[in-house]
Amino acid sequence: MRHQTAIGAAAMSVGLAVALSAPATGATTRTAPAKPDPRALAAASADQLVAAQPAAFKKAPADRIVRTGAFAGLHGLQHVTYERTYAGLPVEGGDFVVTTTAGGQVTSTSVGQTAKLDVATTAKISAAQAAKTSRARVSKIESASAPRLMVLAEGTGRLVYETVVSGVHKKAPTKLHVYVDARTGKVVKTFDEVRDAADDRSFYHGTVDISTAASSMTDPQRTGVRCGGQNGQAFTGDAAWGNGTGTDLETACVDAMYAAQKEWDMLKEWLGRNGINGSGGGFPMRVGLNQANAFWNGSYTNYGRNSSGSKQATSTDVVGHENGHAIFQTTPGGSSGGNGNEKGGMNESAGDIFGTLTEFFINEPANLDPPDYLVGEEVDLVGAGPIRNMYNPQALNHPNCYSSSIPRTEVHAGAGPQNHWFVLLAVGTGGQPSTTTCDNSSVTGIGVQKAGKVFMEGLNRKVSAWSHARARLETVKAAVELFPGSTAECTSVKAAWSGVNVPAQSGEPACS
Repeated sequence: MRHQTAIGAAAMSVGLAVALSAPATGATTRTAPAKPDPRALAAASADQLVAAQPAAFKKAPADRIVRTGAFAGLHGLQHVTYERTYAGLPVEGGDFVVTTTAGGQVTSTSVGQTAKLDVATTAKISAAQAAKTSRARVSKIESASAPRLMVLAEGTGRLVYETVVSGVHKKAPTKLHVYVDARTGKVVKTFDEVRDAADDRSFYHGTVDISTAASSMTDPQRTGVRCGGQNGQAFTGDAAWGNGTGTDLETACVDAMYAAQKEWDMLKEWLGRNGINGSGGGFPMRVGLNQANAFWNGSYTNYGRNSSGSKQATSTDVVGHENGHAIFQTTPGGSSGGNGNEKGGMNESAGDIFGTLTEFFINEPANLDPPDYLVGEEVDLVGAGPIRNMYNPQALNHPNCYSSSIPRTEVHAGAGPQNHWFVLLAVGTGGQPSTTTCDNSSVTGIGVQKAGKVFMEGLNRKVSAWSHARARLETVKAAVELFPGSTAECTSVKAAWSGVNVPAQSGEPACS
């Protein structure tokens, strides 16, 4: 359960106790004061800011602001997360993040809500009517939650029922959040948690050494990480896993475990993140899905095979991609919300970016699974070749550039602009692979590891109303705070966003 603290007129105070001990000699020795906890300092400063400047956070008289957590980012930065209720109802899109230094000095805020809420909270349709409307969106229902009355932070607010319907739709698994207007009975928004793509012997990496328990494909060092079949149980055996063939499911789990463990290590060593979920935990993996597909369903990742059935979809970038959805969901602002499909496309792009970062972290030779800016090229998931090209998305009929049509673009295609931005930031217009901007400008690359740091710190400030414009604003702030005294990184972040047609934003800091 997350710790939640309501913010009132007074902020939390931090006390430091000094312990005294009396040795047998009669002398009194004073121990060193306890070192201040950066998260406590950050929470105290953030609480003070929220209490002192309610208008900056669009606080309405009926709002109750609740601190939900504090976590460390890169270079000592701390991120304090908040949610709100309105007249006792949960608010979708009312979340925000306050960023501080390790010493508790506030450096920036990320607030997605655009106006104070002012909405009637009496429903005109019943929960049963909302449930019926929501259930009609899924063809084969396995389970459905009771409708929850809540407020969407759109303008001054919209009263809705949220129902989560799990099952199968159009032959694909779904865990669909349906938002029904509580006054008109019409569906105003949907959001699917299921995100698809796509001496241990692996298929993609040769003979490797994965961390497992003695007789179970469960990682004893990385909490929550395990792999097994479609029943959700970890495979068991003698700990000499796999036979190296493309059709063997135990081998598929070797590949999945290897990629997930390397992604975990990359997050820690390169990006300062504690596990997949940010708090020292990961998620189970399943193999043997009888589809040319792979997906994350909000609780675990699931991997199928390619269209010919000759390989399992467990290459590094596919596994990294699906666990990347878990990272996106467990950073502030979650996976839901946003304008149309725009945030969903950025979620797909996040998966691609984390898969790519994992490939570069492992840095395998050309005869295995070398790092590149292509997605799924080793699997041939739906025929031959990659499913996405990050440095030139339009090679696969995906948009290279941001436009007003992106919120209406299918989410996998909608990954194009942010993927293109990431490659521009990492390698620039003069690097390899060769990539160009949408406005014929030039961009100086800062390297894939630095680009990953900027992207991760941007996600640490994510809010429900996430968009490309918002991502530009927060990654520019991140670059300024991550690399103080240097303008090169900030300049490249701005140039890369402009290079995919995402212009400068109000409140964007200067590169100084």
